[in-house]
Amino acid sequence: MTVKAATIPTKEQIEEVATDKTLFGFWVYLMTDLLMFAVLFATYSVLHGSIYNGPSSNEIFNLPFALTETMILLVSSFTSGLGTLAAHEKSRKFVLLWFGITFLLGLAFLGLELSEFSKLVAEGNSWHRSAFLSSFFTLVGTHGLHITTGLVWMLICMISVATKGVTKSMVRKLTLLSLFWHFLDIVWIFIFTIVYLMGAL
Repeated sequence: MTVKAATIPTKEQIEEVATDKTLFGFWVYLMTDLLMFAVLFATYSVLHGSIYNGPSSNEIFNLPFALTETMILLVSSFTSGLGTLAAHEKSRKFVLLWFGITFLLGLAFLGLELSEFSKLVAEGNSWHRSAFLSSFFTLVGTHGLHITTGLVWMLICMISVATKGVTKSMVRKLTLLSLFWHFLDIVWIFIFTIVYLMGAL
C-alpha cells in the first residue's frame, strides 16, 4: 500500500480560500442586515397611522427634499461603481477620484438627513411625539448610521490607497465596500418609496 505525500497549498490557493470565506461572510452579513431592515419596514408600516394627535406623514415630509437625497445617493452609487472598476485596473488616481466624489456625495446625503432630523426635532416632532415618528426615526436613522459606517470605511480605504497604492487586498476591500454602498442605495429607494412617496400621498 502506497501513501501519498500531503500536498502543501500554494500561497495563491490560500489567498483564494481566504477571499472566498471573506466574500461568503460578507454576503451573510448583508442578508442579516436585510432582515433587520425588513423588520424595521414592517414596524413602520404597522405604526404609520399611530400619530397620537401628532402630525401625519403628509404634514411633515418634504417630497422634493427627499427626492434630492435620493438623486445624490443614486449618483454616489454610480461613482462607487466607477471607483471599483478603477481599482480592478489598478489606477490609484481614478480610485481616489471616484471614491473621493462618492465620499463627498455620501457626506452631502448625511448632512441633508441630519438637517431634516434637526428640523423635525426643533418643531417638536421628535421620536417621543408618537409611535409613527419613533418608527420613522428608527428606520431612517439606522440607514443613516450605515451611511456613516460606509463613509468611515471609505475614508480608511482611500488613505490606504494614497499611501500604499492599489494592492490585491485593497481591490477586494473596495469591491466589498462598493457592494455595501449599493445595498444602502437599494434600501434607501425602499425608504423613499414607502416612507416619503407613499407618506406624501
